[in-house]
Amino acid sequence: MNDPVARGACLCGAVRFSASLPAKWVAHCHCSYCRRAHGAPFVTWAGFAAEQFSVDADAAQPTWYESSPGARRAFCPRCGSPMFFESTRWPGETHVARALFVDPLDKEPSAHVFYESHVPWLQVNDALPKKVSQSSQAQPAVTGASSNGTSAEAGSG
Repeated sequence: MNDPVARGACLCGAVRFSASLPAKWVAHCHCSYCRRAHGAPFVTWAGFAAEQFSVDADAAQPTWYESSPGARRAFCPRCGSPMFFESTRWPGETHVARALFVDPLDKEPSAHVFYESHVPWLQVNDALPKKVSQSSQAQPAVTGASSNGTSAEAGSG
């Protein structure tokens, strides 16, 4: 009952949230959905059991977007910050963009996931495991403007 809590917010502070620790995991996702949703070469997510996570009652509520069947992403309706991810692939979990936390977490990133989709223009030289998808929903890296990248839902987030 006295588990520590990590708090965070979007860029403008309208959507504020808290998550009870411990986190289930923290990982870097390289899938094209995460990359495109965040405009970044990968996204670092922290995973929590849904009951450990809540948006503050007096805060703005995020807007949800179904990014693929069974997967949805939340963003701030005011500033547009991409924030959360939920999927039937990981039932009962809420994934929170790690960079949004203002309080420390109890875990550091432990792996790069969906690494087969990583961008070729960024060298990842850390010692973390670089995992590839074990499912038929793995996405190839988007290599050209004509590639639509719609063959899978988000990786870790």
